[in-house]
Amino acid sequence: MNTKLNDTKLSPHFKLREFLLPDKYPQNIPTMQDVVNLTYGCLSLLEPARLIVGPIIINSGFRNEDVNHKVGGVKNSQHLLGQAADIRPKDPAQFPLLVDFFRTWEYTDQLLTASTWLHISWNPFSPPRHYVRISYYT
Repeated sequence: MNTKLNDTKLSPHFKLREFLLPDKYPQNIPTMQDVVNLTYGCLSLLEPARLIVGPIIINSGFRNEDVNHKVGGVKNSQHLLGQAADIRPKDPAQFPLLVDFFRTWEYTDQLLTASTWLHISWNPFSPPRHYVRISYYT
């Protein structure tokens, strides 16, 4: 993937590279709409959360169909659309605060938690579902 595209800033604290894992999955190339969706997620959810908990690490973001299949993602995953990220706070002690933030945040479409990371999704095109499942991944 083009280095310049990898360095594209989606918001003040997040770059496209963080959502693509280009070193591991060089074929994981988003469309322009996927990038717009990721930008929406950064501005509407991740930047506000960062103000509360500090730096956030992206474990997984956009996935094309091949990458989604390789990692065991569901067929209708919002990762396929650039509308989801699996994240964790840089400071593990902030994890409960991050969960509490997204649990009540108006733009949260879906929140599924594990013990040290969470899946958060958004949808720029429809009202958020506010679907929350704590300890979903065990």
